Amino acid sequence: MLEKVRSRTKWLDRSFLLLRISLRLLGIVFLVYALGADYQMILYDTPGVIEKKMHKLDTMMMKNVRSASINADCVLVVVDACKPPQKIDEVLEEGVGDLRDKLPTLLVLNKKDLIKPGEIAKKLEWYEKFTNVDEVIPVSAKYGHGVDDVKEWILSKLPCGPAYYPKDIASEHPERFFVAEIVREKIFMQYRDEVPYACQEGKALKLLATAARLDIEDFLQKKVFLEVEVKVKENWRQNEGLLKHYGYGGQIQAL
Repeated sequence: MLEKVRSRTKWLDRSFLLLRISLRLLGIVFLVYALGADYQMILYDTPGVIEKKMHKLDTMMMKNVRSASINADCVLVVVDACKPPQKIDEVLEEGVGDLRDKLPTLLVLNKKDLIKPGEIAKKLEWYEKFTNVDEVIPVSAKYGHGVDDVKEWILSKLPCGPAYYPKDIASEHPERFFVAEIVREKIFMQYRDEVPYACQEGKALKLLATAARLDIEDFLQKKVFLEVEVKVKENWRQNEGLLKHYGYGGQIQAL
């Protein structure tokens, strides 16, 4: 997973724009730090780095990644701590290209809660020695361990500037967007596969719809009726018109 971060915001003290690759939720989060300063964080959902492109879909998704890179002020590379260490130079090259040497880079070693402390220390040492990054921080996204360290690192790399959004706005996206995101989340949880654009078989549809409906009702704070159906368009991954209709391949505009 590759993440990119950009900021040119200032609201009271300093705020920052966080552009994250491969995170699904887009919204604006206001963080209150110990010193009492208010920070504005904006999360952008963009595709992860795809090294082996099999369809036009993959190519168009990578256009989004490169477009996001142009507006980034720093880069986060998120690595699964449970997997053997691997060099990330090619991933960085694919994701940010010529901007690689210009952007501060943090390697986030996630899922540290799933392995022994001694193993974390070894992997930390390996990545510090064999990867060209500015810093390595082990975290547990599930339990929040190390997340504050990541936030502080990002904040230290970002420039000041005016706030992009007023304090009372939660997101620039409509409710429909978040409802769709909740449904996608349930697909992930039930199918345990890379399924945002490759969902197959409608077997557990009722279970999926029920789980999604409960979360949507909690989000909207009202009762809803949710009807879910599966539609298949043949060879859609190679159809440029359909891909653009689904939102792939567009340019991410600088704020």
